[in-house]
Amino acid sequence: MKILFTKTALGLLALGAVMSSCSKREQSQKTGITYNDKNNGGYERFRQSHPSPGPGLVPIEGGTFVMGGSADQDITYDYNNVRRRVTVPSFYMDETEVSNQDWLDYLHWINITFPQDRELYYNAVPDTLVWRHPLSYNEPYVDNYLRHPAFQDYPVVGVTWDQAQDYCSWRTDRTNENILRETGKMVAWKDMGKKGGGGDAGIAANGQPFNTDIYLNGQMTGAGIDGKKMMPNLSPNAQAGTGKGGKAVRPVRMEDGILKQAYRLPSEAEWEYAALALAGNTQFENIDDGKIYTWNGMGVRSAKKKTRGLIMANFKRGNGDNAGVGGYLNDKADITAPVRSYAPNDFGLYNMAGNVNEWVADTYRQTSFEEFEDFNPFRGNEFSNKRLADPSKGLYAKDKYGKPIKDPAHANKKLKYSELLALQQQNTVAQSANPNAPLATPQPGSLPIDSLLPKNSGKAYNPDARGEKDEVNKALYGTTTLVNDHSKVYKGGSWNDMAFWLNPATRRFMDQDEASAEVGFRCAMTLVGAPEINPNGKPHYPVKKAKPFKTR
Repeated sequence: MKILFTKTALGLLALGAVMSSCSKREQSQKTGITYNDKNNGGYERFRQSHPSPGPGLVPIEGGTFVMGGSADQDITYDYNNVRRRVTVPSFYMDETEVSNQDWLDYLHWINITFPQDRELYYNAVPDTLVWRHPLSYNEPYVDNYLRHPAFQDYPVVGVTWDQAQDYCSWRTDRTNENILRETGKMVAWKDMGKKGGGGDAGIAANGQPFNTDIYLNGQMTGAGIDGKKMMPNLSPNAQAGTGKGGKAVRPVRMEDGILKQAYRLPSEAEWEYAALALAGNTQFENIDDGKIYTWNGMGVRSAKKKTRGLIMANFKRGNGDNAGVGGYLNDKADITAPVRSYAPNDFGLYNMAGNVNEWVADTYRQTSFEEFEDFNPFRGNEFSNKRLADPSKGLYAKDKYGKPIKDPAHANKKLKYSELLALQQQNTVAQSANPNAPLATPQPGSLPIDSLLPKNSGKAYNPDARGEKDEVNKALYGTTTLVNDHSKVYKGGSWNDMAFWLNPATRRFMDQDEASAEVGFRCAMTLVGAPEINPNGKPHYPVKKAKPFKTR
């Protein structure tokens, strides 16, 4: 009986300690104001957590590596991958290449959301004619590769760099919309077709599809949009809402940590770092062995007992040899292979060598390795700002698809509010004539133009950094060079490439509006917060909590 009483007492004591700790809200370390209390103004602080990857992604812990270092020799004499030590921040990357099924989902959404817009659908369809060759019978692939279920898990090809960017934008919005609807922050999918529950196919009650930027700016809310489990609004200015008992509620904000970062193409440095996956050969910051391919060893055949002798990627072994000898096909593929074929690398990524080349975000320059920054290197920035339809309310201007209209940035710093209003007023007439036209360049005298220029530079600000440090005469394009600002990098080697191109350091380029049967892509996502992926079992300095402030 005494033992039972003692256990009960200890249990109640522990429960009381938990309840008392839960009742103590966090305080601001600088003002002492209590957070998440509607009685003192509603200052909010959210649980700091490491964000989980979006659907289809795996975490890649960043670090330093020698970009171009896996290339043994430059047999093409391009001198376009000179070795350079750089640091890549942690990020997320698709486990596999984007498949035909993934792309058909995209086309299906366009078809049901904008059934009358044939131009939008037509522009999103991959170019299946990339399979055609004058002296090869590839018509069956033209007709079947994209849509036949036999190829549904094969990588999508015939996609331009521009189309890949559009897919990334679409995937971001659909992922975040699904999160909000599944968690009740927006009208649930099952209630979309009901009266007062919004439209069909993800069309909100305002007649436009969900867009992450528009939603986060507070421009997607109200009847037919708001869900049953919205976030509580602690602001003293909040109006009675649709919550239980008429409590004030609000849409999700970036500070809540619920929505995912944008899907995008990986940078060239990210792609090469992820393909090498040297983390698998690293102990205590010491890299035990380098790599030539995405796997260990000098050869292209498996050394494991069960798969000994099998080719480890889908590539062309030699002229006329795409698959091996009938009766014992070695790499099990004649063209592309399913996206989960072969063994993944040490980051868990499939087909980072072979199968299809992959678009990356970078604009090609032969000398990029000598010029870009050593932290998170990237060439291809085109800085832009979202256009404001009403600066006094902070509302974004939208195009006919419900996306924010973006204009080239006018300065490398935040404009003063008076400059913003003057710029907006200057473009009001132009916007009314053509809502999708880019904003005009500020005219001298219309606003303090000197404040928009980099200090002591004497040059106008250029938001297009694709040709930064360029010494190439653009007038020579098509005469002595095929490189321009629309030349985009692709990497990885394909089913129709020799083994040399499987090396992660090799790089080629193609115009951003061109496509190939040998080029696909995969998406990446920025990882926010601490870069360490698996902190367990590793030494760390202790972090002490701030002492609470007592007013009495």
